[in-house]
Amino acid sequence: MDNREALRELRNPAVIAAFSGWNDAGEAASGVIEHLAASYDSEVVAALDPEEFYDFQVTRPTVRLLDGQRIIEWATTEAVVVKLPERDLVLIGGPEPNYRWRDFLGNLMDMVDLVSPELVIVCGAMLADSPHSRPIQVSASSGDPHLGAEFGLEESDYEGPTGIVGVFSSELEDAGVPTMSLWASVPHYVADPPNPKATLALLSRIEDILNTPLDTGDLFERGERWTEQVNELVADNPDIAMYISALEERSDQDTPAPTGDSIAAEFERYLRRRNRRRG
Repeated sequence: MDNREALRELRNPAVIAAFSGWNDAGEAASGVIEHLAASYDSEVVAALDPEEFYDFQVTRPTVRLLDGQRIIEWATTEAVVVKLPERDLVLIGGPEPNYRWRDFLGNLMDMVDLVSPELVIVCGAMLADSPHSRPIQVSASSGDPHLGAEFGLEESDYEGPTGIVGVFSSELEDAGVPTMSLWASVPHYVADPPNPKATLALLSRIEDILNTPLDTGDLFERGERWTEQVNELVADNPDIAMYISALEERSDQDTPAPTGDSIAAEFERYLRRRNRRRG
């Protein structure tokens, strides 16, 4: 499957990328790609050959039953074009590669070059000392001074091991492509996927950045159920409850009071979603 020419001449295109694996705590970031692809008219226009980049003992194929027939699906990285009412998105997603990262990045950069996007948003999720009962924090950074000034971002000062998210972001910035990285902080004591609350937090931040209403589906309701289920799990364990209480206290101290701008942004998001549902 390769229809990469469909990546040309899209409407005000933006690219959103996320990769499952090391960069994807709670499958929050890859959940953004899956949610958007399922929520809109979408088309897979390119898929990388998995033989070149994956160890199938680590990233195993899966078996599905389709109309009574057994189908083998091989994990790979795909480019999906999503048609929004206002613009087009290109979603790039798949597992973090096991082999030949430079060749893998070359393929991704070729696709980005065809799109010539206004912006690339690379999403990740990390385990953090964050309480599940508070809003999921999403940090944003960019090495692009124009994006930094527009959105009030700082350049990341992280040093240490990185994954394909970090390498891809660096490659994009070196090529002069406007790039922003978003990272959701997932509570480390409930790391098992899925985490719809963290996926919604990333999606909401993307919506604000693109100034485009996005269909959140049932993510809010699923996030509420997720919080309730965690509450039930910890209710009978006083040690964990005490630990979470300490995280909540620290989180409340570190979280600034709402500003006029943040309240206005939340209200604008509400209006965009309400108008979209009416339309």
